[in-house]
Formats: sequence, C-alpha cells, structure tokens
Amino acid sequence: MRKINTGFVALTGVTAAVYAVATLAISPIAFGAVQFRISEIMVLLAWVNPSFVPGLVLGCALANMFSPLGIIDVIFGTFHTFCSVMLISKTKNMYLASLWPTIFSFIIGLELYWVYSAPFIASTISVMIGEFICITIIGCIVFTAVKKNSHIMAGLQKY
Repeated sequence: MRKINTGFVALTGVTAAVYAVATLAISPIAFGAVQFRISEIMVLLAWVNPSFVPGLVLGCALANMFSPLGIIDVIFGTFHTFCSVMLISKTKNMYLASLWPTIFSFIIGLELYWVYSAPFIASTISVMIGEFICITIIGCIVFTAVKKNSHIMAGLQKY
C-alpha cells in the first residue's frame, strides 16, 4: 500500500488543479462530441509515475463538473480517465500506453449516445480522433522530449 505523505497530497492537488484549469481554459473544444483536450497529454504522467493517477482522476472529475452534461460527464468521463490512467501506469511502452484513452473512448461515445442520442459509432470515432491526436501524437512528442531531460524525469519520479 502507498504511504500517503504531504508531498504525495501536494502532488495530487497540483496535478488535479493543473488538469482541471487546462481543460476549462479550452472548454469550448473540451466537451461534447468533438473533444480536443490538450490537458489529456497529462495522462502520460501516469506512465512516468503511477503517483500521478489520483491527481489525474480528480482533475478530470473537477473539470467535468463544469461540463454541459454535468454529473453524467463526471461519472462517465472520470471512469474513462480512471480506466485509461490505470492501464497507462501498467504499460511499459509509452506509445502503447498512449493508446488506452483512445481505446476507452467508447465510454464517452456511450455517454453521448445516452444523453444526446448522438450516433454511438460516430461519437466514439470523433472522441477517438481527439484522444489519438492529443495523447498519442502530441503527447508522445512532448514526453519523448521530457524523457531526454534527466532533471525533469528525476522530479517526476520523486514521489
């Protein structure tokens, strides 16, 4: 079991805050059938260090409280992030790890189908495209650069 200390609590709070603010800053394109959340790049932090998982899940829940879908998005969106970051944290290869949010996009597709009666397959594919672009393409480029900086990596792996 993980030992909870003030450093871990601070890491969780800061991670959640940054994720939520980054999502809300681009809210017109962060919610709905066409989702392009740049903040999703942060889910790769779970690949670097599983200690980021609680903050990422909490940050997603906080951001989704401001979604046009309200509590439904808190439930479905947070579940999507939880499933994604748990598997990202257990996958050794960064490129394979980056695919989990795209794979779990059917959860958001189901939410959009249920709430808006949007076509399930079209909604899922739309969300998948946004996840793939943000995480697998942009996120992997960013984290490939981050991996090259030993000081940043040491800081990310501290807790």
